[in-house]
Amino acid sequence: MTHRRDFLKQAGLLSAISLMNPGALFAAPRALKVGLQLYSLRDYIGKDVQGVVAKIAKAGYQEVETYGYKDGGFWGLKPKEFKALLATHGLTTSSGHYGLDDFIRDGNQDALKMAIEAAKGCGQTYVVVPYLGDKLRATADDFKAVAAKLNQAGEICKAAGLKLGYHNHDFEFKPIGGAVLYEVLLKETSPGLVDFEMDLYWVVRAGLDPIKLIDAHPGRFPMWHVKDMEKADPEHNTEVGAGTIDFKKIFQHAKTAGLKHIFMEQEYFAIDAYQSITQSAAYIKKNLLS
Repeated sequence: MTHRRDFLKQAGLLSAISLMNPGALFAAPRALKVGLQLYSLRDYIGKDVQGVVAKIAKAGYQEVETYGYKDGGFWGLKPKEFKALLATHGLTTSSGHYGLDDFIRDGNQDALKMAIEAAKGCGQTYVVVPYLGDKLRATADDFKAVAAKLNQAGEICKAAGLKLGYHNHDFEFKPIGGAVLYEVLLKETSPGLVDFEMDLYWVVRAGLDPIKLIDAHPGRFPMWHVKDMEKADPEHNTEVGAGTIDFKKIFQHAKTAGLKHIFMEQEYFAIDAYQSITQSAAYIKKNLLS
């Protein structure tokens, strides 16, 4: 049993640490890998998947998040072949984006089953819903229906030994009929079935503070998209650390979020793409994970 005197000593020590280094108690876990959402290199990966994967590893990344699973493979490689290619370069994949509009619309499980098969084949933990078609979210009543379907998909993923995630853009924060989709999803989905992949760029672009979301819903955001906002044009991304988003402050809340995976993503490049992703990886390692 911890005596009151020991407790006070421990509390004093924690207070001293926080005074010397206010971020120390909330710093990002050092074990986090630097990940890359492969959509960032969509203009290249389909032409030379092996060469692109080699360059990703050289740029300093340790894991990737997939997208574009099609015809039973990732850019012509079956899931196990893709996993082997990643392993050759010291990479893994823990998450993939898989479109599930059909399941959310009418319960058709075909796409969900394919996503689960692909995820298990390449060693992923997460099947992530990357986007919702606008017809699925046209009214406030639709929001609860989407949440119910996500819970169902989460149950199916759980039974397969996987987890379901939801990735946001900015439309989730726009009120419709007095309701906000993201608020409904957080409230109506079970924490044991549905996790959230917070895209920090889109949260900021929607005019919200990621920290407030994290504090209001601790443990719900085990994955983040680390994407910076260009100073000259907020509609464009830039290299992490070169834009307007205060990642250092946000990363102080990583433990509260339950953060386990981060994926850098960039959709626009003003410089060479590989130079850009290398710069972002270096910034993340030096300034956000050290």
